[in-house]
Amino acid sequence: MTTETDTPDPSGHPVTGLDEVVHQRVRLGILAIAHEARRVEFGYLRTHLDLTAGNLSKHLTVLETAGLIDIEKGYEGKRGRTWITLTPAGNTALAEEIGRLKVLIARVETTTEDQ
Repeated sequence: MTTETDTPDPSGHPVTGLDEVVHQRVRLGILAIAHEARRVEFGYLRTHLDLTAGNLSKHLTVLETAGLIDIEKGYEGKRGRTWITLTPAGNTALAEEIGRLKVLIARVETTTEDQ
């Protein structure tokens, strides 16, 4: 809707394109950190996102089911480890989400400047 005429905006509002799987705060954080690190360990994510292991596991399952991350389990010495990497689809989803957020920010900033 446009504010002046209350008619539908054919291009839609930027928030309508936000991906519910990606946009959730924790999952967006997981994708961003995995993008920066290329390969990130479960414990690092748990600590830096201030999550319980169970909570992090649930978010990782959502992302893995969506095909946005790969989870690799193995050992470092005698300790079990879990590593997370972004899939090509995960990189694309993150880039698209960031693009949508940039459009939203620009729209808000333009509206604020006009007032």
